[in-house]
Amino acid sequence: MNSSQGEVDLTKLLASMEPTLNPEVFVFLSISESILSFPTTLRPQMLFQEAEGLTMVTTEALAASHGYQGTFPCRMITLKVHSSLEAVGLIATLATALTERNISSNVVSGYFHDHIFVPSGKEEDALKVLEEVARKALAKQKVQL
Repeated sequence: MNSSQGEVDLTKLLASMEPTLNPEVFVFLSISESILSFPTTLRPQMLFQEAEGLTMVTTEALAASHGYQGTFPCRMITLKVHSSLEAVGLIATLATALTERNISSNVVSGYFHDHIFVPSGKEEDALKVLEEVARKALAKQKVQL
């Protein structure tokens, strides 16, 4: 692993991902303001400019305080491992494991970490799934040594 580029080995990523639950409830918004002029007081976790509008993820409380009705009330689980943007299979593996438990997920990949947004009320189940994936990868890693 190149420390500035992140880990690419799938087994290492899964074994060391350390899923951590954020205490806030988040929502997704689509607003008409451009990425250059949105209300910064919304303190977005994610911004993405689409043809139809600016997609934003912010807390449910901040959205409401600004008069926005968000969709998909969700919880954010951050993977503490520094994953490479070129890593292959991490998100697919996790999405498959969550799908098997009927848990929807929306993933945002930052430069250093991946963040998985799961429906409010499903966060504990999602954490258990991710922790189980990590345990299996750790066991596999030990066998390979």
